[in-house]
Amino acid sequence: MHIEEIKNPIIKNNVLILRPYEYKRIRNSVKRDRQILLDTLLLTGMRYIELERLYATPSWFDGSFIHLPEFAQGKVKRKQKERWIRLSIMGKTMLPQFFELNFIPDRIAFDKWLSYNFKEYPMICAKTFRKTWESWLLITYPHRSLEIALSQGHTQLTQLNYYANLPFTDQDKEDMKEFVMGW
Repeated sequence: MHIEEIKNPIIKNNVLILRPYEYKRIRNSVKRDRQILLDTLLLTGMRYIELERLYATPSWFDGSFIHLPEFAQGKVKRKQKERWIRLSIMGKTMLPQFFELNFIPDRIAFDKWLSYNFKEYPMICAKTFRKTWESWLLITYPHRSLEIALSQGHTQLTQLNYYANLPFTDQDKEDMKEFVMGW
């Protein structure tokens, strides 16, 4: 694949936001352990540091939600002291596989791996998956914007400024359903 094959990339604040077919293309091109890591990043919408801390503390996942205590977020300017992350059906079923991984790379190594292996995707990084997830949720469930913002640890103003009104096609919206169903 070459960069000219990527049509109309969605880039917001220097971070790529994926369309469902782009996510599937990336996911299907890597080994199973990386698929699990990518799925976990996407389907939880977590910051990478939160994901690392979740990996070390599987008890935060209760089978339906992930509870992030205050220290888990690692963000000084966080909007909430703690939060509950709501999961889709796909998220609930794949998360146990995440805890079975032998290890996960640190953020710097993960970003280097992404940029090296997916040169055709401009500005792809760990943030891509978090921003993609919130965008997909917001386009699918606009009436639940407050709930989405709380699950992501954002205010509704942040949500409107960064995740609303992105140019997803009708086909993109249809393809998102398999990922967000049951959220």
